[in-house]
Formats: sequence, structure tokens, C-alpha cells
Amino acid sequence: MQQGVGGGAGWGQPGHHAAVPPQPPIPPAQGWPVPAPPAGPPHPHAAVHAPPPPGPGSEATGHIPLPPAASGTGGATLAVLLIGPAGAGKTTVARHWASTRPVPTAHVSLDDVREWVCSGFADPQAGWNDHSEAQYRLARRTCGFAARNFLANGISCILDDAVFPDRPVVGLGGWKRHVGPALLPVVLLPGLEIVLERNAARSGNRRLSDEEVARIHGRMAGWYGSGLPIIDNSDLDVEATSRALDEALARSLSTPAF
Repeated sequence: MQQGVGGGAGWGQPGHHAAVPPQPPIPPAQGWPVPAPPAGPPHPHAAVHAPPPPGPGSEATGHIPLPPAASGTGGATLAVLLIGPAGAGKTTVARHWASTRPVPTAHVSLDDVREWVCSGFADPQAGWNDHSEAQYRLARRTCGFAARNFLANGISCILDDAVFPDRPVVGLGGWKRHVGPALLPVVLLPGLEIVLERNAARSGNRRLSDEEVARIHGRMAGWYGSGLPIIDNSDLDVEATSRALDEALARSLSTPAF
């Protein structure tokens, strides 16, 4: 405790003890800001200590800058394939995820590209045949070319498709051949009652029969046990599903397995 800094009467008079010389203040801990001197003129006997000059790149306040906390995929350039049955919400979620990322990101839907064929379109409601398979292959190659072009220009890309785990011709391997081995697949698989409800709200070529929806949904269950990240978005809205997708992708980036 410092003494002799005050201005009490009698200090320094005969018969009184001599004033104790002022002690230098205890230096602050390294890295913390130096406290500002008190307002007003300094006491004549008080020692004046100037704060040390700020180091290179530091602010005068002495605050230590911290790196921003990492969250999700951040600004990584990604190629993503969102897999799921009709009515899973693939296209809606993919578009939302692409629209809300902090870096340029494109969305390419395989169904949209297939419907570029106007005359002679192979309607999926007519069933799977050589004609529909040829158009599917063409659409997938087109999507893969678009994705590679976006990636080459520093733009992430998310694609969506109903990829079956038990059918190599329309499987994951084909997508990786066209987009590249760094493709990150994620499965969106809500409950059957959810996809039936969402399918009922569709119209045109996108609406399938309940029997077809149930059949596709059952085949998608084969992804369980595959090691791919699976999101059950039965009780999630679009924004929450998009966040779950970003978290799943961040985990895939830290521990790539495919």
C-alpha cells in the first residue's frame, strides 16, 4: 500500500517521520490494457510512468484480437449432392442453403435440367425405360459439367437428385465421375407420411402416385448403414434443415470418408 502520496498537514515537519518515497505502480499483466492516468494534474511527489507503446499490429487500447469463431462450412468452396426421395424437400433446402451462404454458391437441380427437354420429354410417371434412362444420363452429365465449371471459377455448387443406393446406373458413382471425387453427398430422408403429404401438394410432372412415392421412399432406406450423413427433416422447417445440412457438411470436411 503506497504512503506519502497524500497531502495531509504536517508531513515533512520537524518531529514527524519523513515521507516514504513513492513506489512505482505494479505493472499490469502482459497483454492487458494499461489503465488510463487519473484526471487532473499529478501530485508533485508522484512518479509518472508512461504506458508502453503498442506493439506492431496491436491497437492502442491493448485489446487482443481473436479470430472469428468457425461455424459450419464457412467460406469453403464445395461440391454437394443432396439425395432424397420425391417430397423430401431437396430442391427447396438446396436452394435455401445456396442462397444463405456467405460465399458464392450455385444450385443445380437434376429435375430442372431434365425438363429442359420439351418435345419428347421422358415423363417419369410413364415409368423407367431406355428412353428415360438416356435422358437421365444426359441430364446428369450436363449437371456435372455445370458444377465443374462453377467450381473452376471459385463458386460452390449444390445438386439434388433422387439417387438410389441399390441401382448403380443412377447411383453415387456416376455423380462422382461427372463432378469429381471431392463431391460431398448428404441424404435427406423424412418419414413416409411427410413425403406423401408434400407430394400431394405438387402438380404436373413432379407429382407422383402414392404407390410410387412409397416405393421410392422404401428404396432410399438402403442409405442407412452406408456411412453417408442422413438428415431426418420430418420435424424441421427449411431454415433448420439448411443448418443441419451445413453442420453435416462441416463434419464431412473434417472426417472425409467418401
